[in-house]
Amino acid sequence: MKFGVVLFPSKKLQDVANSYRKRYDSHYSLIPPHLTLKEVFEATEDQIDEIAANLRKIAEETNPFTLNVTKVSSFSPANNVIYLKVEQKPELTSLYNKLHEGNLEQPTEYSFIPHITIGQRLSDDEHLDVYSQLKLVDVAHEETVDRFHLMYQLENETWTVFETFRLGKG
Repeated sequence: MKFGVVLFPSKKLQDVANSYRKRYDSHYSLIPPHLTLKEVFEATEDQIDEIAANLRKIAEETNPFTLNVTKVSSFSPANNVIYLKVEQKPELTSLYNKLHEGNLEQPTEYSFIPHITIGQRLSDDEHLDVYSQLKLVDVAHEETVDRFHLMYQLENETWTVFETFRLGKG
């Protein structure tokens, strides 16, 4: 079974992201707007119980923190992804690193650049046109993150929450 770990932003920020995603993101119907903390990985039912126990421990050891969205950016020319740029704070980086240690370790294709995708799989011309418009939009936003989610993929390729982990003790 395929799993991943994400942060879901507030409804307010999800609404902003979805206003673009419904037009520019081919994964719009598969998963709500999110910040990926751990890329897709395979696990059995036995393995996921152990992984979930590790995630509970990580969540308990991590205090809630502030998430800052600063602007619209792009991964071009590497790929035609447009995203809401999330400030790389020590607390977020620390959480990401903890989710990639021990039995959670896995190879990653890219360095960790916190973001919320709002457009992907765009042609070069479409990307240029959309990005040139969106990079002018003021998306400054700040909110407190107090949980992350272990997700799993269903047969129809949509993602759903397997378990939610609240940050901090209690």
